[in-house]
Amino acid sequence: MLYVSRKEHFNAAHKLYNPSLSKERNVELFGPCANENWHGHNFDLIVTVKGNPDPETGFVVDLKKLSTLIRAEVIDKIDHKNLNMDVDFMRGKLASCENLIVEIWRILNEHLPTITAHGKLHSLRLYETPRNYVEYYGE
Repeated sequence: MLYVSRKEHFNAAHKLYNPSLSKERNVELFGPCANENWHGHNFDLIVTVKGNPDPETGFVVDLKKLSTLIRAEVIDKIDHKNLNMDVDFMRGKLASCENLIVEIWRILNEHLPTITAHGKLHSLRLYETPRNYVEYYGE
């Protein structure tokens, strides 16, 4: 089994804020991330596909096709956007990295079979900062 990864980058704003809680409780829970005027991050997304190479191409997945898929289905919808207000698949959800990565998984897992018959989505890693990231394996 081989694991092939592609890294993409995007910028986005969000605020961590639960509308069912008071402003004071939100500040207590989320600190400056609950800022009414939002805050932004330079995100890195690493998508890993696992599988055995296609005998014809030697690829688990064509990385150019994977990049095009990630950009079309995810990055173009979130880059330089407000995750709380502008991103349809985040509506009604708290804009945490945890919720964002689950939604990205759902989208990529649905579309990956259109570009590879030999690969399967293995994991996503989303860096919010160089020191803070979340991983997801679809479980």
